[in-house]
Amino acid sequence: MAPPIPLLAVRGSDGTSLLSGPPSCEQHSSFQRDSRPSRCVSFSRDGTLFGWCNGLNVSVVKSSDGSIVSTLDLPKTSLLDFSPLNNVLVTWQPYSKPKDSPQGEPNLQLWDLQSSQLIKALYQKKVESWCPCWSEDEKLSVRSVNNELHFYENNDFNLISNKLHMQKVSDFVLSPGGLPSKVAVYVPGSKGAPSFVRLYQYPVLGGPTAALANKSFFKADRVNMQWNKKASAVLVTASTEVDKSGASYYGEQTLHFLSVSGETALVQLQKNGPIYDVVWSPSSTEFCVVYGFMPAKATVYSLKCDPLFDFGTGPRNAAYYSPQGHILVLAGFGNLQGQMEVWDAKKYKQVFKPQAPDATHFSWCPDGEHVVTATCSPRLRVSNGFKIWHYTGSVLHKQDAAPGSELWEVRWQPVPEGSFPVRPIRYQAAPSELGTTQAPPTQAYRPPALRHLPATPSSKLHEEELPQNLRPGEKSVSKSALKNQKKREAKKAKQETKPEPEPPSDSAHISNSQSEPSSGDPETDKKIKNVKKKLKAIEELKDQQASGKVLQKNQLEKLQKEDQLLKELEELQIGQ
Repeated sequence: MAPPIPLLAVRGSDGTSLLSGPPSCEQHSSFQRDSRPSRCVSFSRDGTLFGWCNGLNVSVVKSSDGSIVSTLDLPKTSLLDFSPLNNVLVTWQPYSKPKDSPQGEPNLQLWDLQSSQLIKALYQKKVESWCPCWSEDEKLSVRSVNNELHFYENNDFNLISNKLHMQKVSDFVLSPGGLPSKVAVYVPGSKGAPSFVRLYQYPVLGGPTAALANKSFFKADRVNMQWNKKASAVLVTASTEVDKSGASYYGEQTLHFLSVSGETALVQLQKNGPIYDVVWSPSSTEFCVVYGFMPAKATVYSLKCDPLFDFGTGPRNAAYYSPQGHILVLAGFGNLQGQMEVWDAKKYKQVFKPQAPDATHFSWCPDGEHVVTATCSPRLRVSNGFKIWHYTGSVLHKQDAAPGSELWEVRWQPVPEGSFPVRPIRYQAAPSELGTTQAPPTQAYRPPALRHLPATPSSKLHEEELPQNLRPGEKSVSKSALKNQKKREAKKAKQETKPEPEPPSDSAHISNSQSEPSSGDPETDKKIKNVKKKLKAIEELKDQQASGKVLQKNQLEKLQKEDQLLKELEELQIGQ
């Protein structure tokens, strides 16, 4: 059976459409394009359903043939999502208080997709964590209500099966997969007490020994918690709004590790600075961190928080694993130039180095062969559009927003796990009529005053660090050793390129290797010594001028006195 062709949803000011993925990259023939601008779009977890809200109603259709599944009269809907098994459709609209209802209207609604009947209407004032979280079998769901967690079973939202009572639960993340489900909860610190993250396994939520793991830490205004795919460990990125030391504009970040077996650790990063991105490998056995002041480092760590491979430094602030986990892309978007590094995640070998300038979005196609990069509004309101390309850098499709219109979002259709097997990695660019997106080589800036001189090796503002394998048992090179090695190589190259000195002339040669005979007059010896010192300084200025350095006015005046000093030295030596 041939694998499916994933669809790409495109949402903009000129409407919503579905595009067939590569290799065709054409409009999906079974979907009738909606010309009204949509507030949101969403695919179901398995990709079989597609829903959107256009300001008049919420529509749900089958992705394969475009047939209508459900239409709801909900013009104010801003967000929508599906439960894992497509039994429940969740819609959310901004909370409001009409004059005739002081309590306000329920703004979170749960709908039965088969009958289009309302299951439950709830209050959800904040947009953060607006959607309930389900286990994959839909036997358990959980939502945050007034700083505590409410658990429901078998989609019965009229009965709260369990509660997690804690002091001001600020955030939570439910583990992926089915039962037994685990939940990670975050409680911010107060009155000098530290913040902490705890792991629980449902339904054991109470008692002093109920927590599977606990990690407390200071310096945390907010956290980002990520489960790995196997639900065996959590990574917690703790951030503060302000760095009190003044070292970083982005605040201060720390990375913590928690395992369901009870192990916790602070991940030791090898460079100071912000943590830009943390991502789990789909294998759940390692994770990649992009961190440090620019140029940023990227390192892969094991489940023991030991570094496995260091990608060196570069202009990057994001990392993306392919769905199969065989390719890792390190990229620099936002205020960087869109340079990307495509790496073989198993052999740690670089495949290609494409570039997507002004990109604000990047996502992998489920086939693990293609990606989409997009420039979307409101992040950038000019040059909106998207590109679909092969990971080797070949652009397969390019679509720019029409003049006067904006692109708001692009989203791949999910597919069931295992639909696309892992394919061998290619190191040659795939054929394409649009060419490649490989970054052109750049040259160092040279001031106008030096452009007429021969090019010389320029000193860099930041010293680049090369990739190195850090696996146990492998030969590891320390940072200082790498620095010393670079110095030795530069010295050796300089000696090889340095021309042989010409035979010295009798009149101009000055030698310090052997002592000159004394004249017997201390005053004359002192004058000779001073003249030689000045001539030596002139020789050094000549070398600097030959290497391309621009001399100052007083230095040029010294060079003009060379003949006068040589004549003076000759007269002093004759009079001895």
